[in-house]
Amino acid sequence: MVSKQKILIVDDDNNIAELISLYLTKECYDTRIVNDGEEALKTFDSYQPNLILLDLMLPGIDGYQVCRELRQKSNVPIIMLSAKGEVFDKVLGLELGADDYIIKPFDSKELVARVKAVLRRFQPQPAGGDKPAGKYVEYPDLVINLTNYSVLYQGQSVDMPPKELELLYFLAASPNQVFTREQLLDHIWGYEYIGDTRTVDVHIKRLREKIKDHKSWAISTVWGIGYKFEVK
Repeated sequence: MVSKQKILIVDDDNNIAELISLYLTKECYDTRIVNDGEEALKTFDSYQPNLILLDLMLPGIDGYQVCRELRQKSNVPIIMLSAKGEVFDKVLGLELGADDYIIKPFDSKELVARVKAVLRRFQPQPAGGDKPAGKYVEYPDLVINLTNYSVLYQGQSVDMPPKELELLYFLAASPNQVFTREQLLDHIWGYEYIGDTRTVDVHIKRLREKIKDHKSWAISTVWGIGYKFEVK
């Protein structure tokens, strides 16, 4: 019997949390609700969720800090929930490592669709095996595998959220081709992010912090246009 995927719902409004739980339970997910940031951090270790729905405005430790602390020890997908719709709030959430951002009030079908999409993208790297399998690109000191969502850099596994990996793979799969920020938004994030080009810049910055330029390749900025994976 296949075990249900577990979703941790973190929201101080228990009515909203219960409603979200109802939507997800109908889709055969296992859910658990907590109402503050401190409890979320404690429950994460015992519950080991496959995904976290994280409200930003929490009593005590807010959602941003919860995300920050979780990212120090785990790559579990995080979808932020917030009544704040400003670009600054979205960008801050993404900078901290969130995989998606949903603005309240939201449609139940949209919420479920986004949860499913994020879970589809995120597949932990299987143990064992030296040769990459499936859909991957390989360069000197770099292997990006889209099948099992893994990155090997200089022989070491690099943890990164699904969107970062997808962006890196997309660029590396078309070496020396220049993509505008709008094209990258459309391919990686979809229509709902069109216009929010800072999202791309945030993810490129995070990639460069983890994957340094190599003598054979680099993530290059094409000023006034966008980015490319440059093979030298």
